[in-house]
Amino acid sequence: MQDFNNQYYFLEKSLQEEIQLLGTTRVFQPEEVIIREGQFISSFPLVLRGLIKVSRNNNEGNELLLYYLRRNEVCAMTLTCCMTNLKSTVNAVAEEETTVVLLPVHLLDNWMCRYPSWKTFVMQTFQNRFRVLIETIDAVAFLNLDERLVRYFTDRYTKTGITTLPVTHQELALKLNTSREVVSRLLKKLENDGKIKLSRNFIDFSQLV
Repeated sequence: MQDFNNQYYFLEKSLQEEIQLLGTTRVFQPEEVIIREGQFISSFPLVLRGLIKVSRNNNEGNELLLYYLRRNEVCAMTLTCCMTNLKSTVNAVAEEETTVVLLPVHLLDNWMCRYPSWKTFVMQTFQNRFRVLIETIDAVAFLNLDERLVRYFTDRYTKTGITTLPVTHQELALKLNTSREVVSRLLKKLENDGKIKLSRNFIDFSQLV
């Protein structure tokens, strides 16, 4: 796994060797579920390439986007469930073709004790995700819906470097926990202001970044 060695060079050599020995490389296609809310987790993913969306759903099926995972990242919420032997509280879905290394959960505690670099990596992951979640809470609590919509686009660009989004208005409404009619109205206003371009099930938001 040359890609792994190049990206996770900061881990001890012996830990890199363990990961290559015990990990399983897997490629997920767009929209393929990696972790499902409510399931016990038997393995956790380290991302080599691609993009993973981490979210939660309420009883009505509305989705709350928590954060994205990309290369050199691991899911903090998954790690928490692994460490406490709880069912997953999130969904993790590939946004594009994504390659990960799947690692057995029982290794987590052992590596925390044996490898300082792994402990640092995990603690930094928690710190980064806590910051992102606070920003998400702030956005929900303090931003108007039009501001949240713009923030959704700019956050996506920050994570992916891509300024287009194949999505329906209904799908976007579920992500923002609002109605399709409201999202359609706000998108039309952004288009009239020259900030986005709309086509069928496709949004170009390059003017926002």
